[in-house]
Amino acid sequence: MKKALTGMLLLLAAACVAGAQEEGVTAGPMNAAADYSATSAAQVTLLLPISLVDGADAFALASTPGEANAVPGGAIPAEPAAKPRLIFGTRDDYRWQLGFGVNFFRFQSHLINASLAGTNTTLTYYTNSWFGVEGDVVTGFAPEIYDREHVKLFGGTGGIRIGGRRARWEPWGHVLAGASHLQPQTAGSSRTALMVQAGAGVDYRVHARLSFRLEGDWVYTDFFHQTQNNFQGAASVVLHF
Repeated sequence: MKKALTGMLLLLAAACVAGAQEEGVTAGPMNAAADYSATSAAQVTLLLPISLVDGADAFALASTPGEANAVPGGAIPAEPAAKPRLIFGTRDDYRWQLGFGVNFFRFQSHLINASLAGTNTTLTYYTNSWFGVEGDVVTGFAPEIYDREHVKLFGGTGGIRIGGRRARWEPWGHVLAGASHLQPQTAGSSRTALMVQAGAGVDYRVHARLSFRLEGDWVYTDFFHQTQNNFQGAASVVLHF
């Protein structure tokens, strides 16, 4: 009986001690780990894609949450701006111009005087906003001047063009040199001679790809072993591309 009473007292004492310990744990600070998503660790990006100059993708290490979007140098690189087709002056423009029109050519010499009508074709390549390289082809035809003979003129020249291209009205000037061919042939002379053009004109821009052109040129030739000072006027339609 005495041993049984002693055992019951020991069991009661152990129960009291266990209850006190449990109450102390509940009242004290919590030791359980916080939810992972609420910690700063979840905000760290270990691998950060950055854009290199050559467009390749690489990865950089981010050490803290505040540096998750950082790149070397502390600046975020902007997306490269789309390069315009061409930039000339204050607007985008095209390098090539193709002009085709009609012309009036007045040819004067000691053997032949004729007023010719024909075509004028011009191709120009602009290297910047005001300077271009140009080629020009001229044709001219006149009525019969004497027994079953018609005057025919063909010329091809190349040179430079200078002019502004920043407004609707675009004045310009050019100087070209090449060769010309004249029919009919006269005794003792060649059908081919030097041809030099110098003149000016103006283009009126009606569309990004279309202009109207008026021009006038002094044209030098040396047919019949002499020199001729001729005049040419032309009206053309110009395509830009």
